[in-house]
Amino acid sequence: MANSGAKASKNGRRTQAERTALSDQRMFDAAIRLIIDRGTQKTTLKDIGEMAGYSRGLANYRFGSKDGLMLELFARFDERWKEHLNRYIGDKEGIAGIKAAADALRDFLKLESEYMRAMYILWYESLGHESEIRSRLSEHHRVYREDAARWVTHAIETGEVDPDVDAEQFAVQYCAFIFGTVYQWLVDAEALDLDALFEDYEANVERILIKRNKDR
Repeated sequence: MANSGAKASKNGRRTQAERTALSDQRMFDAAIRLIIDRGTQKTTLKDIGEMAGYSRGLANYRFGSKDGLMLELFARFDERWKEHLNRYIGDKEGIAGIKAAADALRDFLKLESEYMRAMYILWYESLGHESEIRSRLSEHHRVYREDAARWVTHAIETGEVDPDVDAEQFAVQYCAFIFGTVYQWLVDAEALDLDALFEDYEANVERILIKRNKDR
């Protein structure tokens, strides 16, 4: 890849792979803008291709259908989010893992605000009908709950968290905070002080999980 990039720079021409990657990225960027402005139902492949600066049919040729493009957009977002999340969590477990995941979301809302807004619009609009995106979203929620439950279970085993805490129920409540916060942010981002909100929530998590141990 390094050689082909150098060659392209030297002769001033992009390779076919580079041109394809560039056009894909421009179409994804256009899709994000259109989803934010119109929602998914009124976003068409034709409009995506034209806003990206290409022919009407390129998006259809490249992705086959609007669902195909949306699924690819979902996959790219998922990869981007996981890379971001992993940088925060690393090998953290227990309460440290819970807090790191919350911090990751807080900062992702700030750093990738347009991407987040477009993807959550896409996800929420998928709830009204059966679709591949809805199925994938359901799987993602399951994984998020399992991660949170695992962190709490690990903390119980190490004595960090009160053994009476129900890890699975906490995981549901944790995800309710995460997704509820994103929903409120979508409605009115200016109404939320993200730093204060997450700082307060993380302090509450510690009080909820270790309060009874401190009382003993």
